[in-house]
Amino acid sequence: GRNILTGLPLEAAIDYREIAMCIDKTVVKIEGEILKVLQRTPPELYSNIVKNGVWLAGGGSLLRGIAKRFGDKVNIPFHVAEDPLKAVARGTCLALSGIDRYPFLMR
Repeated sequence: GRNILTGLPLEAAIDYREIAMCIDKTVVKIEGEILKVLQRTPPELYSNIVKNGVWLAGGGSLLRGIAKRFGDKVNIPFHVAEDPLKAVARGTCLALSGIDRYPFLMR
């Protein structure tokens, strides 16, 4: 960031626990939404989720310990996608290249 007095670039070391404390309320909300979705999930799909786990993608999935925290909360394994920053774009590209097989994506 910048030093507000001098305007010069400033580098500061921040412990991951400080970041965790700042985002904890948001993570708790996400956990609540995960629980709501799982409660509404049909049994046949739920058993598949329990067996295979949930895959996280995007920058948030790179938060230290987030997959373990979610997994511990709902007792389902959570995994981080390979190259999570590009996973959604790659998946979208695959879906669009096979749009004839996935017409429900265009609703």
